[in-house]
Amino acid sequence: MKPFSKLVRRPFIVLVSLLILTGCAMFREKVTDTDVGNMPELDARYGPQDLRRLSDEISTEIANCSLVTNQQAAPIMIIYGVQPRTETFVDTQALTDRIRTSLLKTGKIQFVNESRREEFMKEQGFQAQSATDETRTTIGKQLGARYMLTGALVEMRKTTGAQVRVSKTELMYYQLTIDITDLETGIVAWSTQKEFAREKREPLIGW
Repeated sequence: MKPFSKLVRRPFIVLVSLLILTGCAMFREKVTDTDVGNMPELDARYGPQDLRRLSDEISTEIANCSLVTNQQAAPIMIIYGVQPRTETFVDTQALTDRIRTSLLKTGKIQFVNESRREEFMKEQGFQAQSATDETRTTIGKQLGARYMLTGALVEMRKTTGAQVRVSKTELMYYQLTIDITDLETGIVAWSTQKEFAREKREPLIGW
């Protein structure tokens, strides 16, 4: 009868040999492309799929609202951002950038580029001093916005209390509010809200 140590040693040697022969493939870094439209949710927090869904829903609502469709010419709008009222960092500018891009594609709304005003002034100053009369941009011809888009993204987080349990549950709640204000009157001309919640449950003991 073979010693117990030899019986244990042989499977171990076989396992090590297989790892060497396969080049330890299971421990190698692996990179694959992921379908942007079907990215999995890895946790309960706000993610890329939420950004895509919310921006699509908001832009569709704005493009089809009476504030836009009842006007003869495409209204001029300026975006002053969505306030992130969240515990974790959320890039809300990415949200408004996607909303603006979607709305521009419809041709129903025009946007003032508020993030590049300083560059506009520098370029106009340069042209006033250096450009020829034929190519110089006329100062004072910029169009003013009639409407301002603002909003807020609220995040609320709840977790299971400190009790004896085998798993931990995390619940994330999000509420997005978008307002369009008439800059001439100061009245909120249009508003909408979107909300969603996601729950994550994970074992406290495991691999």
